[in-house]
Amino acid sequence: MGDHHRDRRGCRPRPGHPHTDSRRGETVRDPGQVRRRGRRGRWCSAVIPASPERARGRERGATVIELALIMPVVLALILLVVQVTLWAHGRQIADAAAREGARIARSAGWDSTDWDGRARRRAEEVVDTVGPELLKNRQVEPWEEGDQRGVQVTGTAVQVVPLLPELTFTVTARFGGPVECFRPDDGSEGCEE
Repeated sequence: MGDHHRDRRGCRPRPGHPHTDSRRGETVRDPGQVRRRGRRGRWCSAVIPASPERARGRERGATVIELALIMPVVLALILLVVQVTLWAHGRQIADAAAREGARIARSAGWDSTDWDGRARRRAEEVVDTVGPELLKNRQVEPWEEGDQRGVQVTGTAVQVVPLLPELTFTVTARFGGPVECFRPDDGSEGCEE
């Protein structure tokens, strides 16, 4: 292609290109154009389409920054879900232990003197069997109120992040009911011996 196909600045016009002025044969400047040197050393405008690679080059590192901002929040949410799950599991263990201890306390005779020791031992056995590491600092307390007997189990759920000692998740379960005994049908309260 000879020089007769160049415009007066020494740049080749691109016929049929949407950025070419067909009347004068000159390239029309738009925001996507860059300038380059023509054959005679003059500046020419050339349209270089914005490729995805060039667009990504301007945003290089943006994903890393976004990830650095979002990751602590995502990690905190994951740890919160795990902590709530461990608390709920500790609650289930305490409920099971208190229920079993209350069953022993209620089924002991009205005149039984060692019901509280047997109920305490049974509740501690349940905690030791099901999850001894999931319920820390456990306390088993048998109770009696009138003709009601039961057991209260208190403990601390496992912490996911042990660096925060002020965030303790205390679990308390209390079960009980009337002592199983023969009750007369004459309307009097209490058990017959």
